[in-house]
Amino acid sequence: MAESETLRTDVLVVGAGPSGLMAANVLAKLGVDAIIADGKHGPTRESRALVVQARSMELYDQLDLADRVVAERAEAVGAVLAFRHRVLGRVPLREFGRGTTPFPEITVLEQSRNERILVDGLTARGRAVQWGLRLVAIERGTASVTAVFERVPDDAGSPGAGDGPATVRIEARYLIGADGAHSAVRELSGIRFEGVTNEHTFFVADALGATGLVDGHVNIRMAPDDLLLSFPMGEPGHARILGVVRDADLEGGQLPERLVRSRIARGFTVGYRSSTWFATYRLHHRVAERFREGRCFLIGDAAHIHSPVGGQGMNTGLQDAHNLACALADVLVSRMPHRRLDRYEAERRPVARRLVATTDRLFGLVTADSVLTRFIRGRAVPALGPAAVRVLPRVIGGRRLFGFLSQTRIRYRMSPEPPTRSQARDDVVGKRLPYTGADPSNFDALRSMRWQVHGYGAPADLVHRVAERLGTEAHVFPPDAGGRLRSDRLYLVRPDGFVAAEASVAAGRRAGRDAVPARFREQLDG
Repeated sequence: MAESETLRTDVLVVGAGPSGLMAANVLAKLGVDAIIADGKHGPTRESRALVVQARSMELYDQLDLADRVVAERAEAVGAVLAFRHRVLGRVPLREFGRGTTPFPEITVLEQSRNERILVDGLTARGRAVQWGLRLVAIERGTASVTAVFERVPDDAGSPGAGDGPATVRIEARYLIGADGAHSAVRELSGIRFEGVTNEHTFFVADALGATGLVDGHVNIRMAPDDLLLSFPMGEPGHARILGVVRDADLEGGQLPERLVRSRIARGFTVGYRSSTWFATYRLHHRVAERFREGRCFLIGDAAHIHSPVGGQGMNTGLQDAHNLACALADVLVSRMPHRRLDRYEAERRPVARRLVATTDRLFGLVTADSVLTRFIRGRAVPALGPAAVRVLPRVIGGRRLFGFLSQTRIRYRMSPEPPTRSQARDDVVGKRLPYTGADPSNFDALRSMRWQVHGYGAPADLVHRVAERLGTEAHVFPPDAGGRLRSDRLYLVRPDGFVAAEASVAAGRRAGRDAVPARFREQLDG
């Protein structure tokens, strides 16, 4: 057996979890030469991540994988807030999301099944994961980066990928670190992982024969000194149950499953017959000090980790991967300037920081053991909860609440100049393209994952002329009934579905047949 082998590619993805697999799928669809490698010997079998938010479903739709996710998912129509076993109210998230996205439901699909769908999608595009390769070193050059891997024997003691060499070197123009919270790419790049570890122990159980829960909903249950979350898993009585146990309740530093079953039966009147998986872990709230070091980038858990409150973690990683892969394709395939890649960290790191800060505060509120938080959970929640469930969606706005949870409200700054107050309120630039819900849907056009010029009631000849001059796709739609996309505007839409720029129809007319709106050209110039 040879001692070493050297491979070459444009992009190397280290880590085949959801984020790495998403990046590999997008790169494959966009025609980028890429290799994905992982030290495991196949997709994850057990997983903590569970919820696939609407924005992630939209990404799957761009990859022609949404139908399979829908076929395999468990659906939650909303959430139920309860104190102990008493239901205080229901939040109809699916109703709030109608008209905002083609996927208004809460999709429950565990991480392991997401990974298998993404692996199958990659296989269908003629790519395969290089399993059994563990990263041990990174060598940096001026125009490339080389990753050194060791083969990891499988459980039977055989090498990771057949009878290949013991060491594999992969030289790439760019490297994506998608290798999790203990990222070797991050460590080898000297990037600090800043944050804290929560003081409490968290448990997760895949429960069979579960009783005492509201079927078809996410259950959020509180007690003065306890918290329980549950998610439907499709089959009757099958639920993912999560909660917190304080150190004082541990037995010799361990958390036996029988103790958990006793606590949730006593505190919430919830029980289950058996479990297919039970695990405990500490929660961390951390963000990498930067998401890039030269030609190396971080995505997913390698870049940020946080509590599972709100089901945001895996979804944020999927969007990191999608954003970065589209940027790399812009540079490698569309020949946009190298500075296009600077937008990745500028766009995604603020999202991660806000998310970690928000989930950290929320998790602290529901788990803290102070007099005030015990009062809130034990007195305020049961007394005010029913009214709050009815009133808060009206005050915040049901669609606004759905937008935060579904990650469809994320906004990037597309220009160095800060937006005016009216732009911040009304403008769609920097936001995901609003969904019109029309037939044909404007989201159908996004499946090509190409730069596009859109018009909604705008003159078709102008839309096509501007697109032709830019070398992009042109799409003409009827006026937007929701009024978010104006008929006197043209919109430049990125491959990831975000609106990069807008220009008035009048400005487009003034630009003449041999020119395009300046803001459009600025975006395509990187």
